[in-house]
Amino acid sequence: MDVENKKLVQFRDIKKSFGEQVVLKGIDLDIYENEFVTLLGPSGCGKTTLLRILGGFLEPSSGQVIFDGEDIGGLPAYKREINTVFQKYALFPHLNVYDNIAFGLNIKKMSKDVIEQKVMKMLKLIGLEGYEKKDVSLLSGGQQQRVAIARALVNEPKVLLLDEPLSALDKNLRKEMQYELKRIQQEVGITFIFVTHDQEEALTMSDKIVVMKEGEIQQVGSPTDIYNEPANRYVASFIGEGNILPARMIEDKKVRFDDITFDCVDIGYKPNEPVDVIIRPEDIDIVDVEKGKMTGTVESVLFKGVHYEIMVETVPGTHVTVNMHVKKNQDVTSEDGKEKISANDFYVDLEDMKEEALSDMEMIARADAQAWDAQTEEPLSIAKIETTLTPQIGEYEVTFATASGTSVTRRIWVIDQRVVENKKANEAVSAFNFFKTKDEIQESMALDTDLKTWANAQGWKLDNEEESVELSVDYDFDWDHIEEGIYKVTFWTTGRMFKIHTTDFVEEGKEVGLTFYPEDIHVMEKMGFLDE
Repeated sequence: MDVENKKLVQFRDIKKSFGEQVVLKGIDLDIYENEFVTLLGPSGCGKTTLLRILGGFLEPSSGQVIFDGEDIGGLPAYKREINTVFQKYALFPHLNVYDNIAFGLNIKKMSKDVIEQKVMKMLKLIGLEGYEKKDVSLLSGGQQQRVAIARALVNEPKVLLLDEPLSALDKNLRKEMQYELKRIQQEVGITFIFVTHDQEEALTMSDKIVVMKEGEIQQVGSPTDIYNEPANRYVASFIGEGNILPARMIEDKKVRFDDITFDCVDIGYKPNEPVDVIIRPEDIDIVDVEKGKMTGTVESVLFKGVHYEIMVETVPGTHVTVNMHVKKNQDVTSEDGKEKISANDFYVDLEDMKEEALSDMEMIARADAQAWDAQTEEPLSIAKIETTLTPQIGEYEVTFATASGTSVTRRIWVIDQRVVENKKANEAVSAFNFFKTKDEIQESMALDTDLKTWANAQGWKLDNEEESVELSVDYDFDWDHIEEGIYKVTFWTTGRMFKIHTTDFVEEGKEVGLTFYPEDIHVMEKMGFLDE
C-alpha cells in the first residue's frame, strides 16, 4: 500500500506518570495518513497508555499530541476524529447487530435512510450481511469483533485505535482476523493504530512497527527493516527467532565472535567496539565440516511441519559436579538449655589459603555458623573462633563459641581444588563439595542461588579472570522431601547453540559445518541496560 506523506498524528515528548511510576519517558513519534501502525511490546511497556492518550481517555503528564496539524491536548474524547476498538469489544448486549453498529450515528441524529445505507455498507465490509437482527451475545468471538470494528468505522474516523482486539480469539481465528483487519484497513483507507505484544501479528499486518520497552521507543521501521536490521538485542529477540550473541567489531565489515573473525556488511562502528550480532535461523546452512565457517555437533532435530528446527552446539558448555552431603541436624544446646549453636564442615581451596588467611567472618559464612536463644530464637553473635587451620593440604578443626561459652566444633578440609577448563569456550568453572542439614535445604528461599553460594561455585574467562561467567545449576533431588545422604549437584555454563531452520534432515550427534553470507550477519549496537 502506498502511504501518503501527510503526518496525521504527531507525539511530541509525551511523558506519563502514575504517582511515582513513570510509564512513558518522552515519546516522539510521527504517524502518517492511511498507515497501519503497530505499537509492539510486552505488558507494561506503555503502548496502551500511549493509545489512550491519543484517544483522549488519559491526559499526558507533559508533551503535545498534534492531530491533523492541531494540538488536541484539551479536546475531549468524543470530539476527536478517533474511534477505539477495545480488547473486550464493549458491545451493547441489549442491542442487536444493526443497532450496535448504528449507535454512534443515532447519537448524531442522522436520518434513518443514511443510517441504513451506512450500516448495510459496514455489514458487507465485515462479511456479516444478513446478521443485522442477530443478538450480539449469540455471535462468536470473531463475529463480535467484526461488529465492534464496524461500529467504530461507521462514524468515519480519521484514525481507528485497536487495543489488542485479537487476544481473546483462538489461534486459527486470530490468524484469519489478522488478514481480515488488514483488508478492511486497505479498503476503508484510514489510519489504523494497533496495540499488541504478538510479534507475528505485527509482522503480518503492519506498514510500520513501533517497538517499545519500559516507556521508550527502541526502534521504528517497516516489518522488513525491524526483522532484518534490528537496532539492538531487545528488538531482535522480540521480533522473530534469531541467534543473538556478543561480538566485537574489529573494523568496518569485520566482526569477531566465538574467536573467529567474519566478513559482514556493517560499517560505522569504532575499532574493537563491543556489539551484538543476530543471524536468523533460516540464513544458516548446514554443510560438510570442511566447508563450514564454524563447526559443531547436532544436539537436537525437531520437525516443525514446513521445516526442521536443528540445534547445533558450536562451543561446548563447561560443567563441574560436586557432592552435597546432607546430614541430620546437629545443633548443640548449652548445659543450661538457654542457647543453641550450629555449624557445618566445609572445604577450602589451597590457593585461597596461600593468598591470605581466612577471616573469622569468612569462616562463619563458609560453615554457615549460627547461634540463637533457645526460648525466643533471637540470633546471638558468635564471639570466639578457634582453629588449627594452616595453608597446607589436610584436615583441620574449627570451634565456634558464643560469649557464654556455648560451642560447636567442625572440620575444615584444605584441598587442591580441581578447576575445569574449557579452552574452546575460553572459560573455567570450579565448585566445592559441601555439607548441609535437611532443615537448611528445606528452609532455603532461593535454592539455586544458595547451592551456588554453599558450593562456592564460580565461572570465569580464561583470558581475563576478572570477567565472570554465568552459571546454572542442576540437581535431581526433591528438596522438599530430602533425606540424609550424598547428592550430586552440577554447575554449568551454557554452550553456544545455533538454531537452524532447514528442509534437510540431519541426524542427531553428527559433526557438521555451518555457513552463512556476510549480509546474513546483522550487527547491532550493544545497549548498556540490556547487558544486566
